[in-house]
Amino acid sequence: MRSGEIVIGILAHVDAGKTTLTEAMLYRTGAIRRLGRVDKKDSHFDSHIIERNRGITIFSKQNPFTIREKHFTLIDTPGHVDFSAEMERTLGVLDYAVLVIDGTSGIQSHTETIWQLLCEYEIPVFIFVNKTDRDGFVKSEMMNEIKKCFGNECIDFTEEKEIFDEEISMISEEMLEAFLEGNCDEFFAEKEISKAISERKLFPCFFGSALQDTGVDIFLDGMEKYTYTKEYPDLFSARVYKILHDNQGNRLSFMKITGGKLSVKMPVGNEKIDSIRIYSGDKSESVKEVLAGSVCAVTGLSSVKAGEIINEKGAESSSAFRLNPLLSAEVIISDSDDIHTAYKKLSVVGEEQPELSFKISGQKGEEQIQIRVMGRIQLEILQSVVKDRFDMDIDFGPCRILYKETIKSSVMGYGHFEPLRHYAEAHVRIDPAERNSGITIGNECSLEVLDSNFQNLILTHIGEKEHIGILTGSPLTDVKITLMAGRSHLKHTEGGDFREATYRAIRQALEKADKVLLEPYYAFTLRVPVNSMGRAISDIQRLCGEFETPEMTETEVIIKGAGPVSEFMSYPEEVVAYTSGKGVISMRENGYRVCHNSEDVIGKIGYEKERDLENPSSSVFCSHGAGFEVKWFDVDDMRHIK
Repeated sequence: MRSGEIVIGILAHVDAGKTTLTEAMLYRTGAIRRLGRVDKKDSHFDSHIIERNRGITIFSKQNPFTIREKHFTLIDTPGHVDFSAEMERTLGVLDYAVLVIDGTSGIQSHTETIWQLLCEYEIPVFIFVNKTDRDGFVKSEMMNEIKKCFGNECIDFTEEKEIFDEEISMISEEMLEAFLEGNCDEFFAEKEISKAISERKLFPCFFGSALQDTGVDIFLDGMEKYTYTKEYPDLFSARVYKILHDNQGNRLSFMKITGGKLSVKMPVGNEKIDSIRIYSGDKSESVKEVLAGSVCAVTGLSSVKAGEIINEKGAESSSAFRLNPLLSAEVIISDSDDIHTAYKKLSVVGEEQPELSFKISGQKGEEQIQIRVMGRIQLEILQSVVKDRFDMDIDFGPCRILYKETIKSSVMGYGHFEPLRHYAEAHVRIDPAERNSGITIGNECSLEVLDSNFQNLILTHIGEKEHIGILTGSPLTDVKITLMAGRSHLKHTEGGDFREATYRAIRQALEKADKVLLEPYYAFTLRVPVNSMGRAISDIQRLCGEFETPEMTETEVIIKGAGPVSEFMSYPEEVVAYTSGKGVISMRENGYRVCHNSEDVIGKIGYEKERDLENPSSSVFCSHGAGFEVKWFDVDDMRHIK
């Protein structure tokens, strides 16, 4: 039986030395026998040929290790921003996180994004400042930067005891009182410090050089000393965080057991667990059973998704991830590949990387496969993965901003579907909702008007697809869609009739609505030398951004604000250029706002709603035994429910 352990994720901005630290941790604890190196292309976790050629982590992997009598599972995550969605999927199963910071480059843009995610997921954090052997590293300056960015709760755990006690005393009134009364040894015990760390009131900081193998043992000792195993409920539950297919094509569901135990042949909904594997890098061993707290991969589950909570009854829910693609591109396949065959193959990859969200759009003969991506590097990697796995050549069109659409005011929509021997009518109201709230669903339909089974069918159809807007064909968001009324026929209502009526009702409402185009925004923190302040402010205004009152120090200016992704996505290179490398801008996704140049974007995209036969706004009525089309602007007068 596999006993529960402490699950730790290791996260960092690219090139901070995360993989090197991972190697050192596993080697020092005896989990691996040989130290690999990124530059020698033989590291333990980055074993895929693409990872070794590029020198970056792309796929998250795990490995168990032991420090004295305490058992851990370490999950290594990608550091490159293009693969941050892969990193985020692991956060839901972590007990603790290790945030690696480059001691010479300091806190970089993606580091701040990671920290924000760790705050939102409420994960306790250990900080390891790496590359302290390099020229330019000054410990006091680095510690000041950490406190400034992440708070005074970040404490140097390698400091002399007197200074350490004084700093620890500042994290709570109880500890300050103990410090003033001279009870540090009693109150600052391992148990109290561990509790403060687990409650995110304290973030231990360690320093060293993973490449030179300095500071790693002290860090491991601190991790063993100040972590503890959680208690879990008795009933079985688990959180799925990753889907993968092995070399034989078996679908692997990676999960953390969050309650009870998991056994081979145990049912999960209508399926059952065929096998349980414990992975150490690329290698695995089969076990019959695992306890709560453990991380494992199972076969036998064909439909669970990353983010879902499962139990013996099946999947309960799916988590909404914070990091989402802001770009889209067309997948271009070779002439010899049928587009539907290619789509089927790509869908396998889409299960493993759900943020890609492959879909076919366009009319017959003009169909395209669209993909959502985090960045260009992700496309290059995907191209290699598809070639390696399916021997299929693909290319991509230019990356475009992923826009969204919403409405300004409430509107009613009516959909009617009545070709011969079919009948359904659906009425919906669409209301504007808070920005970045997505789509919510309501029901105000009386049972006297429509039976509950048909009501549930309409509600299912509202939520089962991504509805698109009228302006650019972009996804609809920030609305509440409420079922108001519906009608069926005793003999002629078939299974798909309400799907047609519901889709047409939503589309008809959007035709009448006061429509708004939205675009993604970055929140940014710009740090430049004082003499570059004028240029920085001028640039922000030129790029249609907004900013707060700048913060001044003796040597630099710190400007916080927000701006459109379309304008700011290439700005980091400009900052480096005009500050001669002394300036830096960190940017993170900050939701959607009203598009700053809507007319230009709508004209450039050139969406032709009349040609979009997959999303009709017209309805179908019946007369003299034959169905006929009624345009959206006449449906209000033709509908059967008044």
